[in-house]
Parts: sequence; C-alpha cells; structure tokens
Amino acid sequence: MTINCNGKLIDLNTPKVMGILNVTPDSFYDGGKYHSDKAILKQTEKMLLHGATFIDIGAYSSRPNAKHISEEEELKRLLPVIDLLVKNFKNILISTDTFRANVAKKSIDYGACMINDISGGELDKNMFKTIADLQVPYILMHMKGTPQNMQKNPVYNNIVEEVFYYFSKKINTLRDLKVNDIILDVGFGFGKTLEHNYEILKNLSFFNQLNLPLLIGTSRKSMLYKLLNGKPEDMLNATSVTNTIALLNGAKILRVHDVKEAMECITITNQIK
Repeated sequence: MTINCNGKLIDLNTPKVMGILNVTPDSFYDGGKYHSDKAILKQTEKMLLHGATFIDIGAYSSRPNAKHISEEEELKRLLPVIDLLVKNFKNILISTDTFRANVAKKSIDYGACMINDISGGELDKNMFKTIADLQVPYILMHMKGTPQNMQKNPVYNNIVEEVFYYFSKKINTLRDLKVNDIILDVGFGFGKTLEHNYEILKNLSFFNQLNLPLLIGTSRKSMLYKLLNGKPEDMLNATSVTNTIALLNGAKILRVHDVKEAMECITITNQIK
C-alpha cells in the first residue's frame, strides 16, 4: 500500500505520522501558537525530528462554529508558510488542509504534495477535477454539514453504514476521474455526536474493506475531553489510547499534534503485530 508524493513512493504498510501545523488564530488547541517564521520553523523541525512523514498545514479553522474566512485570507496565511518550509526543509512532504480547489492548486504550485479536504468535495464542486488534474494524493474525509453547523444535532440511522456508503460513492467518482491515491478519513468530530465517534472507532476495521489507507485524527479532540471531563491540553494520554486502538484496527496514518508519542504508539503496535 503506497502513495506517490512528489515522485517519492511512501510505503504505508508501516503506519506513518502526519504532524499538524495550524497557522490559524482560532484552532481549538494550537490556534495562534505559530504566528512567526521562527515559531513555525521550530515546531516543524521538532515534528520532523520526532518522526513525522508529513506536515499538514491548515489555514482555515475547521473547529465547530469556526469563523468563516475568505479564500484570499486563507491563501495569505497559507502560501508564505509553504514557501518557508520548502526553502528550509529539503524533501519535506506537505499536506494542505483545505476544501477549496483554487487553494489546493496554488498550494501544490508552491510545493505541497497532498490535499486534505474535510468536505470530501462537497464545499467546492471543482475539487475532484482539480485533484485529478494535479494527480496528487487526496485525503477524502466524511463530514455532515459545514464547520459552522456540523455539530447542530447530527442524526444517522446507522453511522458506520452511512459513512461507508458515502466513501463508496465518492471513491467511484474519483476513480472515474483517474485519481490514483485516495486516503480515507472517517472524520472524528465532524458532524458526529460523542456516541457516533465511539461507534465508528469501535467498528473502524469495517472500513478496511474499501482497500484504501485510513487516516485517523482524534488528537486532543472533544470526543476525548468531553468524555473525560478535561481540556484539550490534558488529552495527550487519551489521544495515544485512541491512536493505539486505531492502529490495531488498520489505521495507516495518524494525524496528530504530538508526533513523538504517536510514533511510540506505532512502534509498540508494530512489535505486537
């Protein structure tokens, strides 16, 4: 199971870590932390040294009830950071966290190699064609609604089956467009109640039937701190627990704030496998 990033084949038979770099002022955990070149370079270097294969840059906060920003503002935040990292870290593999096709295209032009779309093409109808034209790996996430309304009473008859059916339809569309590298993200916390999130986690191995790599993002999310009556900054141990469960059920990429601990989860699960 491999994906092609800038001509480099990445073997996902051994799970990989994607480090989160939010360059937003309002992300739920690290918003506003990385507002200078020095802070951005320091955090990126730390994540790479700890073993991150990918760095995922987000310039549009997708936390529940997040403020909507324009495409121009997203590009203004994003492109200088991609440029900074490409110039300072040789062969860095950058993923762009965006649902906008034009932002996706421009970020690839600047040196990113992968697109992480929280909306699965729902918020920009040009996204799938753009990905097909760019021929870059595409992270297809499930979300019900938008970041502004996704947590307002989401309802499912059978969440596992509905997310599986959603993926099946989207995969067929992408394959028809000749998109080669598709990664699936069940979208923990995106249009899902606490119970929905744990129902998906319990049945995560069900999605292995789709024969595509699974990316898991539970890092410090509300599904953890609401259950445990804590705060995001206290959820490192809980994140490691869910990462371990995910790895044992077939996850191939862990998208995290804390790379070192995620790598430890991979090392231990690999040992027992």
